[in-house]
Amino acid sequence: MRALRIGMFVCGALFAASLRAEIYELPPEGYDVVGAIATVLAREEDTLIDIARRNGLGYHDIVRANPDVNVWVPGEGTEVVLPTRFVLPPGPRRGIVLNLAEYRLYYYPPPVDGQPAYVMTYPISIGRMDWETPLGSTSVVSKVKDPSWYPPQSVRDEHAADGRPLPRIVPPGPDNPLGRYAMRLGLPGYLIHSTNRPAGVGMRVTHGCIRMFPEDIEYLFQNVDVSTPVRIINAPVKIGWFGDKLVMEVHPVLEAVVSEGNEELVAANIDVDTGDGAVEDADIPAQRKDPLTFVTEQFIAVTGNRAGSLDWDEVEILIHRSDGIPAAAGTRIKNAATSAASQ
Repeated sequence: MRALRIGMFVCGALFAASLRAEIYELPPEGYDVVGAIATVLAREEDTLIDIARRNGLGYHDIVRANPDVNVWVPGEGTEVVLPTRFVLPPGPRRGIVLNLAEYRLYYYPPPVDGQPAYVMTYPISIGRMDWETPLGSTSVVSKVKDPSWYPPQSVRDEHAADGRPLPRIVPPGPDNPLGRYAMRLGLPGYLIHSTNRPAGVGMRVTHGCIRMFPEDIEYLFQNVDVSTPVRIINAPVKIGWFGDKLVMEVHPVLEAVVSEGNEELVAANIDVDTGDGAVEDADIPAQRKDPLTFVTEQFIAVTGNRAGSLDWDEVEILIHRSDGIPAAAGTRIKNAATSAASQ
């Protein structure tokens, strides 16, 4: 279950490219957790964003794991936590899985006979609340290198209202927000693509598409086949087994825009990428969801064939933190036929 880092060559051509993502051998039965938490020392010239990109992490990954560290000037010698331990997302381990609440993509390459199976994981940007990335199952239907961008009228109207008019067609080049690589999904109008604003990777800033670091999408583009299945989920809570331990990973629940007149409207923050590396907050009415609902759903799913119990005091601590760092939150019940979330 060790991570195979940048520059290593595994299984011939499959991993021939240099990667910034983490690559993990899929764990054996009874294990749903890969990777390990690490730390690095910041250099004088570093920002947390620089450190995140070098280590396969996005904006929220690094910021939530280091709440007391200045994002833009962490300071030379400051110890920075790298949250590079992951509970694998629920559901089938095949193709591409996009977990929006986690701002993360998982790719399960087709296994090679006689070789271990692997999973790769990359940070992503997702759609803003007013341009949400849809959930569901789809597939990669086409791939384009150096794509032109045809902004929809709604996006052109938005830019015009901000005094930044867009042409009908944006040709390939440094001003194209799709970058050099794009993979079109079966959901009309949605892409997994590169970006000319890498500082926004790991935030909620897009018009619904999935953005990746240029070096990450370059590898995927070369190795992901057309027709690869893509599953888009919203799992702010992930629970998995690590031997006899139940490990839980919690991220903040994504808020969703709801119609006017709903009495449960609350203020929720989204990220606004200003284009120069800065991040602003915008308040949009949203409906708050209870994270305990996600905990219960995931617990029932993961204990369907193997009984376990949760430490609810620890669950509350992890929900309060919501920092994406997995921690033990329960144990296996030996010699038990069934288990219930209310235990």
